[in-house]
Amino acid sequence: MTTRALTIFDTTVGKKAVMAGTGAILLTFVVGHMLGNLQVYLGPKAMNEYAALLQSNPTLLWAVRLVMFVTLGLHVLTATQLYLLNRSARPVRYRMKTSVTTTYSARTMVIGGPLVAAYLAYHLAHLTGGFTKGLGYPHLPLDANGLPDVFHNVVMSFQIPWCVALYVVAQVLLGLHLYHGAWSLFQSLGINHRRYNETLRSAASAIGVAVAVGFLAVPVGVFLGYVK
Repeated sequence: MTTRALTIFDTTVGKKAVMAGTGAILLTFVVGHMLGNLQVYLGPKAMNEYAALLQSNPTLLWAVRLVMFVTLGLHVLTATQLYLLNRSARPVRYRMKTSVTTTYSARTMVIGGPLVAAYLAYHLAHLTGGFTKGLGYPHLPLDANGLPDVFHNVVMSFQIPWCVALYVVAQVLLGLHLYHGAWSLFQSLGINHRRYNETLRSAASAIGVAVAVGFLAVPVGVFLGYVK
């Protein structure tokens, strides 16, 4: 059974299946994370209680982080392998390049992977560790209810133009990646027909735009004064 699993993973089809599966898991996490972030519009109490709830069970929190870390690692690994296989199979470039299942995410992961990793490291240090003092979540200033004031940390940090600009660029890139990733996922699942492809492309575009706009609503909303 182990040999069979390794054989499947070693095939191009197996790698695409792993990439599609990990992509679906990551997309689910990203959407959930986005919805959690949007609670900033409900005010300090709701945001700080949400943050405290996430931190209330460290074992579960780190278990989820570990699963997401492994999932992200597999996603980047298989994307890089598919990119290298594609290049080795066609050392001479096509005159007219046509998108295939690996698409944007697989072809650019060699560059995009380190950039995404760097952004994630900054994002965790920023909103979990405390932007201004860097003392870590438990040591943030407390709100009126005695909870770490995550809301205050978010509002203060997104009043800084370069910080907002960094998030805008990162979320635009994320939206583009999710568009191509969703389209590639449809192809990997065999959902491919001339009659439906335009609808599927529209659905993939909607996923990318919705997630990017959802995440951008926080830094842009704070910067423009809608959240304060």
